[in-house]
Amino acid sequence: MPTIYDVAQAAGVAPSTVSRTFSRPGRVNSETAARIRQVAAELGYRTNPMARALSTTHTSLLALVVPDITNPVFFEIINGVQDEAAEAGYTVVLVDSRESDRQEREALERALPIVEGIVLGTSRMSDASIRMIAKQRPMVAINRAVREIPSVVPDNSRGVRRALEHLGELGHDPVTYLAGPEASWADGMRWRGLREASLELAVHVRRLGPLAPTVAGGVAGAKAWLQSPTTGVIGYNDLVAIGFLRYVTSRGVRVPEDVSVVGYDNIFAADLVTPPLTTVATPRRALGAAAVRNLLAQIKGAHPRGGPPVIVPVKLVERQSTGPAPVRVPGAAASSSGLPAR
Repeated sequence: MPTIYDVAQAAGVAPSTVSRTFSRPGRVNSETAARIRQVAAELGYRTNPMARALSTTHTSLLALVVPDITNPVFFEIINGVQDEAAEAGYTVVLVDSRESDRQEREALERALPIVEGIVLGTSRMSDASIRMIAKQRPMVAINRAVREIPSVVPDNSRGVRRALEHLGELGHDPVTYLAGPEASWADGMRWRGLREASLELAVHVRRLGPLAPTVAGGVAGAKAWLQSPTTGVIGYNDLVAIGFLRYVTSRGVRVPEDVSVVGYDNIFAADLVTPPLTTVATPRRALGAAAVRNLLAQIKGAHPRGGPPVIVPVKLVERQSTGPAPVRVPGAAASSSGLPAR
């Protein structure tokens, strides 16, 4: 392929003049520009739009980072981000950090030169690392609140309170929380919300974990729960709740007759398991769309609002995995658990 230097030599001008002809035509004499364009056409020279974009940082590309692309909770976030970005003429570069803060940071460092802004979806990086990257490109965080960084989060406190209220109204006390990853900001907010709600509702809660935010993590939580069972369980997310539900039922524990299970996020699979999962529904598509609107405003010059996060409402979706508390805590381990039997 002919280069800018071939065109410059054939037209008898400097390479910089050829560059200005295609990138800033108003700065080149009209006759010279016409000659350069004619020579370029004869040689078959074509400008590289991406290379030109990189020199001005106007690439119409946004980066979206998620910790695990196989986790269904991110499907609708990705759709919300892509739909809102496409409407504004932007394309989304998707980064899967595989639950690793190191991979997340390294991937972003590689993406920084070609993207105009970043949406962090449930980041596992430290606050300091996030703020450092935000100094280089506009950024919005989803499911994570970081000082000085605009963020959009679901109402975690309200969500876990509704879950605990629901179980408490059914007579479950105490309740087990199957915790998420140690580096998860959302997990910290949900556990804090549960502890606060526990005091107000007079329902005891305990924590098992941290656990991987996967079906396998739910299985690990179920094995620990069987050593000291309670009649009510709240999972960090739906995958953890589903893993728990599947394992305990395979061990002869009935849901909801022996134990009631509540998930979080309302992924599509929550309605497909047996029994269908009671869960806290989060508006994930709205989270993604709101993040992109905020990010595009920054790219266009708006001052980033680094105050309290934008909080979107959640709701409890009741299905068949919850019911009245049984007379006894299920399983033989209950007698030595130290937890009050009903």
